[in-house]
Amino acid sequence: MNVMRTKSIEQSIRETDEPEFQLKKSLGWIDLTVFGIGVIIGAGIFTFTGKAAQAYAGPSIVISFVVAAVVCALAALCYAEFASTVPVSGSAYTFSYASLGEIVAWIIGWDLLLELALGAGVVSQGWSQYANLLLTDAGIHLPDALAPKTLENPGGQFNILAFVLIVALTGLVAWGIKESMRVNLVLVAIKLFVVLFVIFAGLAYIKASNYSPFIPPAEATEAAKGIHQPLIQWAFGFTPSTYGVGGIFAGASIVFFAYIGFDVVATTAEEAKNPQRDLPIGIIASLVICTVLYVAVAFVITGMVKYDKIDPSAALASAFADVGKPGYSTIISAGAVAGLTTVVMTLIIGATRVVFAMARDRLLPPSLARTNPKTGTPVRITIIVGLIVAIIGSWLGNHINLEEMVNIGTLSAFALVSLAVPILRKKRPDLKRAFTVPWSPYLPIFAALASVYLMMNLSLETWIRFLIWMALGFVIYFSYGYHRSRLSGNAREGDIPSMTST
Repeated sequence: MNVMRTKSIEQSIRETDEPEFQLKKSLGWIDLTVFGIGVIIGAGIFTFTGKAAQAYAGPSIVISFVVAAVVCALAALCYAEFASTVPVSGSAYTFSYASLGEIVAWIIGWDLLLELALGAGVVSQGWSQYANLLLTDAGIHLPDALAPKTLENPGGQFNILAFVLIVALTGLVAWGIKESMRVNLVLVAIKLFVVLFVIFAGLAYIKASNYSPFIPPAEATEAAKGIHQPLIQWAFGFTPSTYGVGGIFAGASIVFFAYIGFDVVATTAEEAKNPQRDLPIGIIASLVICTVLYVAVAFVITGMVKYDKIDPSAALASAFADVGKPGYSTIISAGAVAGLTTVVMTLIIGATRVVFAMARDRLLPPSLARTNPKTGTPVRITIIVGLIVAIIGSWLGNHINLEEMVNIGTLSAFALVSLAVPILRKKRPDLKRAFTVPWSPYLPIFAALASVYLMMNLSLETWIRFLIWMALGFVIYFSYGYHRSRLSGNAREGDIPSMTST
């Protein structure tokens, strides 16, 4: 079985000209940078900062953000080289198809789907918690069964707010990419205003005593035992603990969720006007801007509230309420609603583009990939992805902790993309590269190892779920994709012969 068959770069680019599978080229570098900021700044600041500080790292969560940013920056360089060389939808999936082979491309595509669809569902829950705060402030109270599930409301069964959000955004994404970007631009502006407001307003309420100890001493906790302990602790016999130096890296594995987004920029490569220039700028600029803001917010929040007193469900809003500024809390909740809206929307866009690329390659039913001639978007895929995300956000996420699943899918894709850079350079030294990763192959290999290390800091429970997800993916690939792929030699009627050869 030739599961390692590869598709040439030239072939991937030619397929973008097929009329029924063609996307509109309407995005510039500003659009892509705003797109990246729109998806990166969101759950990390508004929800995961407090959660990771309270449960894993304390004030040293600032270092956790830096560690996660370094790993992302290494991977971002690899993504930028690929995105400028292979300007085709699908991000890491498409890159690996040209370098590592079809089976690896499938694995990465399956991982990206896990990252993006689950990520959108998880973030929609964070959005619903802030939206529910605004409704409560306005005197509107949802029934407990339909309200977001929180510590105060353990009886939440169906998150109606998350469901309505996802349905509305799915319709917007199906309408058109440019229209989605216009809405994204407005919401990102609101979000950046609120983030800067948090930083500068919060400086006045920082207490130096809250930073002591900056790295809390390691201690055994219930969350770090049994199936919930990190894989690295279980594998090497470390004493299960949280906080301390280990807590910094465990926190980095958690707040890594905050950085998913720059890779989503690469999924829109086919819709960029000048991908060789615009994609590297969009990927790297959005990551740098967001890292600075993340570190600043983490520093302020842990200075305002003692780390063990932080509210993990709505850290920013509750921090200002705790220091006697409930009016500020309302402003932040409104900003979080706007900010998390852009995250959910861009993750849905990313998920649809990955599935679009896989369907166009016949690894999934090709009928899914047909674009609407009026909107220039894959409407069928968008609706299907939207429904799946709606189920995750409104129901499944109420019963299962999914954040770490998003992280492990992202990190595994990062590791494979990083390894693919030196491989493609060796296979195709003739390709024109508008951007190149420095110090290859050493830096890409280090990026892969760093990604794997963060994966090992995730829990055994997450690894078990991940392996089950991968097993399901292999079943689908070998029962459908392998035999129907463009590279299988089983050309469909109407296919261009040169596009179905190995």
